[in-house]
Amino acid sequence: MAEPAPPPPPADEPGLVALVGAGPGDPGLLTVRGAEALAAADVVVHDRLAEPALLELAPPGAERIDVGKSPGGPVAQEAINALLVAQARAGRRVVRLKGGDPFVFGRGGEEAAALAAAGVPFEVVPGITSAVAVPAYAGVPLTHRGLSTSFTVVTGHSRHRPDRPVDWEALARAGDTIVVLMGVAHRAEIAERLVAAGRPPDTPVLAVRWGTRAAQRSVRTTLAGLAAAALEPPVTMVIGAVAALDLAWFERRPLLGRRVVVTRAPGQASALVAPLAAHGADVVTVPCIEIAPAADGGAALGRAAAEVGGFDWVAFTSVNAVDRFFAAVHDARALGGVAVAAVGPGTAAALASRGVVADLVPDRSLAEGLVSAFGPAPAGDLRRVLLPQAAGARPTLAAGLTGAGWEVHVVEAYRTLPRALDAGEVAAAGAADAVAFTSASTVEAFVAAAGPGACPPVVVCIGPVAAAAATNAGLGVAAVADPHTLDGLVDAVVGALAPEAGERATATLRR
Repeated sequence: MAEPAPPPPPADEPGLVALVGAGPGDPGLLTVRGAEALAAADVVVHDRLAEPALLELAPPGAERIDVGKSPGGPVAQEAINALLVAQARAGRRVVRLKGGDPFVFGRGGEEAAALAAAGVPFEVVPGITSAVAVPAYAGVPLTHRGLSTSFTVVTGHSRHRPDRPVDWEALARAGDTIVVLMGVAHRAEIAERLVAAGRPPDTPVLAVRWGTRAAQRSVRTTLAGLAAAALEPPVTMVIGAVAALDLAWFERRPLLGRRVVVTRAPGQASALVAPLAAHGADVVTVPCIEIAPAADGGAALGRAAAEVGGFDWVAFTSVNAVDRFFAAVHDARALGGVAVAAVGPGTAAALASRGVVADLVPDRSLAEGLVSAFGPAPAGDLRRVLLPQAAGARPTLAAGLTGAGWEVHVVEAYRTLPRALDAGEVAAAGAADAVAFTSASTVEAFVAAAGPGACPPVVVCIGPVAAAAATNAGLGVAAVADPHTLDGLVDAVVGALAPEAGERATATLRR
């Protein structure tokens, strides 16, 4: 690990250090208080296994310092303690982000003691320990009526108690559930000593690798078979009668272990990432486009927004158009006498979030569907349509409405610009199982930046326009969402990657 830059000079008042438990891996298991501490951080000092999604909760300008311990180059705990003290004395708000719970085999007590000795204020934000969360995600309760009334959490790594080795004989006599963390390397010895102390060789054992993450895998064995089990760290082991229970739910998700690329613009990916992750996918965000202001800086949109009362309709074809338009309007009451159309439910939802109910939403979430829904313009007045849209957008809607007799005023609301991809993003995309394209612009930008050869083998598109762009780029399209919405896109990904489980799992997750 490269040495971190020297901290700024000491401030008049030291900052606060928050020892935050990141949980066992699933970013959704971070506590609310932990998220609040990250959102206010000036510095995040994190371990090697920290989820990138959690680091993104810190402000963009916050410094991120990796002090992860790896077998080839451990960072001395004393150096980490000194780093926390120095950063706090510089007046910074510091988050020490630690896996699991800081006070459960996390050496958080040592860091707290060092901060206290240095007179640095600190707080402890408990995290969900893997000892409890991982068995739960594997479908094994640590206590269960008739099987176990207690559990013991113990480290299998001798370095934590070099002068007081684990008394496996005493644990064996206790009779209930034993949870072993960091014990893969010593599993043969652990099993041997527990059996020698009286635990039956056929005692059930559950070993879970990468628990609570998309890569989670469970191995079920016994004490007799534990030494020969193919295991690699990080693993949480559960030993006892409860390990024979199989109330699996997480590993039955249809996309578990499948990697899916999301190419939406920064700030918009989460609406697709969250449902894919809920189906078990390991989601890789590779934003291929950026949303930029109109070329004139929004001047034309501002004028149109100021005169919106002179139009009979405003037609929105994307969430981005809604965002840009209302940034110029400021007050939804300006639309009081104006009818509003939305190309689909996602755009209608964006309007609803601003207190505007769309008067017209077509059955098909396409420009062609919106043209059909409008129908011929009425005779006389009430035929002026304002159409804020992206620069270079398909002319289908404007041309179709004009052909139907409507007076259409097109105004550039924003631009969709390609984003350069670095080598790591291209490699991550190429190693994935599938890619989900939400627009033709994301298809074109991805192929231009990475080339068609970097595209995952399964291509899923939100609608026929994006699918046509993919086909024109030489990509084979495996599935097209129906309906043409984000939910429909998720269903299409599930159907393409796990057709045998898709319909049942999707229905369960939507309840």
